[in-house]
Amino acid sequence: MDRKYLLPLAEAQAVVDALGMQARALTIDGERRLAYASTYFDTPGLDSYLLAARKRRRRFKVRTRTYLDSGECFLEVKTRGARGTTVKQRIPCTPDDADRLTADGRAFVADCLERTRVYVPGQAAALADSLVPVIGTSYERTTLHLPQDRARVTVDTDLKWIDLGADAAPGREASADGLVIVETKNPATPSPVDRLLWARGHRPAKISKYATGMALLNPQLPANKWHRVLGRELAATQDSQPGHLAFAA
Repeated sequence: MDRKYLLPLAEAQAVVDALGMQARALTIDGERRLAYASTYFDTPGLDSYLLAARKRRRRFKVRTRTYLDSGECFLEVKTRGARGTTVKQRIPCTPDDADRLTADGRAFVADCLERTRVYVPGQAAALADSLVPVIGTSYERTTLHLPQDRARVTVDTDLKWIDLGADAAPGREASADGLVIVETKNPATPSPVDRLLWARGHRPAKISKYATGMALLNPQLPANKWHRVLGRELAATQDSQPGHLAFAA
C-alpha cells in the first residue's frame, strides 16, 4: 500500500527527526541523497494523461528512469492490476536512450500493454509506435527502511519538471523546491510514519510526478483530480528556494 504526502521542507524534517533510531537510511558509496531523472512518454493526444485524469481503470504510464549516480537506466511501464494495485515492469536501457524509445523498447511497451489487457494486440502496437517524450523530471531521493514494520519511506526533494512537448517553449519548466514528497510503502496496515504524519495533521495527497507536472506546465489540460495540489501547495511554492533534509549519522 503506497501513500504520498506533500509537505513543506520543515515539516518533512520534523517527521524524519521524530523517527529517531526506528529508521535506517539507504547509503550507497557514502551518499544518502541519490539523484534521479525520468522522461515520460505519451501519445500526441495524451492518452496516458487523460486516462489518469478521468480515473480510468485501464490506464498506463511509460517512462525511462535514470539513476544518475550509478548511470543505470531502465524503461518502465506501469499499469493497473487487480484491486487497484500498480503493476510495474521494466527492462534495462542505455542512458543514451533515456529520452527516446528504441524499436525494442516500443515492442516491450506493446507487450506490457497486451499482457495486462490495457489494449488488444493491434492497438497496443499502434499506441507504442506513437509514443513521444512529453515531460522530464529530476529530483533527489532518500530511502528509509523501518525493519520492525517491514515498511519503506522515500523522501523526494528538489523536484523539477521540464516540458519536452513538440510545441513547448525552450526551457519551459516548473519546480516544487519548497515541498517534499514523502511516500510510504507498507505491506498492509499503516506504518508508524503514516500514523506520525496523521498525528501532525497531514493526509495523503493526490500527486503524480507525471500528471501533476503536465497540468502545472499546461493549465489548459483537465486536472480536477489534482486541483487541490495545483491550487494550494504547488501554487504557493513556485518562487521558493530549494532545500534538503538533514539526517542524523
